[in-house]
Amino acid sequence: MPDNAYDLVVIGAGPGGYTAAIRAAQLGMRVACVEKDETLGGTCLNVGCIPSKALLESSHHYAFAGHGLDAHGVKVEKVSLDLGMMMARKTAVVGGLTKGVEGLFRKHKIDWVRGIATLRSRYEIVISGSSSSTLTTQKILIATGSVPVELPSLRFDGKRIVSSTDAIAFESVPKRMLVVGAGAIGLELGSVWARLGSSVTVVELTAQVVPGADRDAARALERALSQQGLAIRLETTVEGAEVGAKGVTATFSGKKPGSEEFDVVLVAVGRRAFTGDLGLKEVGVETDERGRVKIGAHYETNVPGIFAIGDVVAGAMLAHKAADEGVAAVERMAGVAGHVNYDAIPSVVYTHPELASVGKTEEAAKAVGLQVKVGKVQFKANARARCNGDTDGLAKIVADATTDRVLGIHIVGAGASELIAEAAVAMEFTACAEDLARSAHAHPTLAEAIKEAALAVDGRTLNS
Repeated sequence: MPDNAYDLVVIGAGPGGYTAAIRAAQLGMRVACVEKDETLGGTCLNVGCIPSKALLESSHHYAFAGHGLDAHGVKVEKVSLDLGMMMARKTAVVGGLTKGVEGLFRKHKIDWVRGIATLRSRYEIVISGSSSSTLTTQKILIATGSVPVELPSLRFDGKRIVSSTDAIAFESVPKRMLVVGAGAIGLELGSVWARLGSSVTVVELTAQVVPGADRDAARALERALSQQGLAIRLETTVEGAEVGAKGVTATFSGKKPGSEEFDVVLVAVGRRAFTGDLGLKEVGVETDERGRVKIGAHYETNVPGIFAIGDVVAGAMLAHKAADEGVAAVERMAGVAGHVNYDAIPSVVYTHPELASVGKTEEAAKAVGLQVKVGKVQFKANARARCNGDTDGLAKIVADATTDRVLGIHIVGAGASELIAEAAVAMEFTACAEDLARSAHAHPTLAEAIKEAALAVDGRTLNS
């Protein structure tokens, strides 16, 4: 096979793309992965999931040292912030993981092609950048991800009106910060800077934080974050913003109209599929009204041999969803029975407390005509949560009223991102609430809240 000829070319080296490339290589394919950026890992690893979680962890330690240690009998004279060191740690975490992906590419003999990919035909990809080349391939997998959505009244300038990419790299703590959008990104980054001393206001167009989340879970998270000092304004819109020498004057409409001045405005209203200069139209690949690539069976587009996964197609924009789709797509290419169970994909908001969910919300289940029964327990009834001093939040199970099958599990609390794995496995194996209620959970652990919520489904809780 010529040096520029491949069984599969993956475009994009984010979690979906690099995972797909590795699995394809394991299945015996000769694989190239094209990436326009200087490092592998995509948005998630370089400017999204990983750096934001590093900052969330560091800022939580800072806030806890300043306000939480006294309750444990630990006296600290003075806590100070070294933001430069915190950012350096974040950078080191990211760097170590991107190097790890490079090592995996070498291990699996995947060619990393640096540059911008444009489809010339079903079989040819032109690479442009510092050098140009043409790759030929039997199959193409598009995994180009997404980029932040910009509002007409709030155009990114990288200084005063910023995206999430900018908000993980501030050189100083803003005195007053406005976050537009109370989804995962807005609440997480708002939490980071609030913990570090910023006065943070979050505005949200809808009637709850984390739109689409279970209503009880969203309310529990809103209460906890409000108690931490975030000013959350629901059913509020930013009509416009005037950038001045010292800040941004934002004008609001909704429940509390008026104008206020902020040092910086973070726009976190969502992300959109990124197709750049791929040349999809020229080769006949269909997209929808939102610019997402249309796919059919096994992630294949209308053009045979061209596939797409992750944020660039319809569905939740989650790194683990993209990775699972990448594996399933290449397994199908190789004739292996890959699949993704979209009913059992968890999602997490990594604030403190965290909000983690899998499956249907109570509201969504009822909206499609399902009869449900619900079990809820508060973490204040959990012994380990009391020992930890982290009693904010709840565990909630939504089950079918007739069959007892678990339809959804929603957790707000410290460690919810880890606890939700049990819920996802339970749903993958079509567990009933009774299955969870009858499964022994070590005591004292936070996971006992899931068992207790399962007992609550039938009104027989033992500890709450």
